[in-house]
Amino acid sequence: MTSTAMRRKFLGGAAAGSAAIGSLGFPMIAKSQATTTFRFQSTWPAKDIFHEYANDFAKKVNDMAGGRLKIEVLPAGAVVPAFQLLDAVNKGTLDGGHGVLAYHYGKSTALALWGSGPAFGMDPNMVLAWHQYGGGKQLLEEIYKSLNIDVVSYVYGPMPTQPLGWFKKPIAKVADLKGLKYRTVGLAVDIFTELGASVNPLPGGEIVPALDRGLIDAAEFNNATSDRILGFPDVVKNCMLQSFHQSGEQFEILFNKSKYDALAPELKSIIEYAVQSSSAEMSWKAIDRNSKDYAEMKKAGIKFYKTPDAILRAQLDAWDKVVAKKSAENPAFKKVMDSQRAFASRAGQWQNDYMVDFKIAYNRYFAKA
Repeated sequence: MTSTAMRRKFLGGAAAGSAAIGSLGFPMIAKSQATTTFRFQSTWPAKDIFHEYANDFAKKVNDMAGGRLKIEVLPAGAVVPAFQLLDAVNKGTLDGGHGVLAYHYGKSTALALWGSGPAFGMDPNMVLAWHQYGGGKQLLEEIYKSLNIDVVSYVYGPMPTQPLGWFKKPIAKVADLKGLKYRTVGLAVDIFTELGASVNPLPGGEIVPALDRGLIDAAEFNNATSDRILGFPDVVKNCMLQSFHQSGEQFEILFNKSKYDALAPELKSIIEYAVQSSSAEMSWKAIDRNSKDYAEMKKAGIKFYKTPDAILRAQLDAWDKVVAKKSAENPAFKKVMDSQRAFASRAGQWQNDYMVDFKIAYNRYFAKA
């Protein structure tokens, strides 16, 4: 063979190898193979940024799967009501879904601990760290198994602290909550019930219509962007910021286990890495979008108030009563609480000692004279 022919053979093989490896150095998944389509549903209205987060995750999987796996995401209510997502995924009515663990509160009170309450002073990212490295993931699997729920769960996406909520008049003291018809979910239901409110756990898409019709007096949902998109500022003009009722919540991505188990190993890896990537992107997007929508609502005349410390302390008092009762009733609840406490004691000490107070720098440059 001549040197020219050898060179052509080498270059031809290199080109074929390059095509197989791909531009990033990873093996490409052949597009000629059959596509598996998963039908997902979120627990959010189509216009909400949370539904956008669900679509962001699906797009990452679809882009990386090279045509072998496609996730299609439907909004809340397209197949089942928001609070029935877990059952639908378990039974195979849906192949998967996007929601929050607090929505499964009716199955086991312990499930709401992935987000409801002060989490022993952990912020949302620390709660997610506990889930990934402090035993939370294993505990969640145990709870689902005990309930005969056959799903694969990925917890991701640490949410910013949620407001106390939207009120017709600012809340100045704990007594202002007594008798108030208020919307929240999960263990926050128990906290506000303990504080004297009359609680209605409506799903996201039903809150603003209920406020508008006077069926409820006040409500919380989640964040500036969702609240603005869902129309809270159109019906209520006062928002109380900061609360311990859901200060460390996460999202959950669910798969029907038999459908998930049938996937090839490389597709399962794609899903796992898409979850991790989506968790980071969601956090960054939330900072950008929430801050913009907060500024826009302030410009539009919405009044924002910091929740008084007396109410925050009352929330903690109520929380302690609620969790003492739930721990006595449900061994799984106590097991999760004990695990969170152990992780928070160590991780919280580290974070509180190491993290600087960023308000000192912010106020230097932006505080009003």
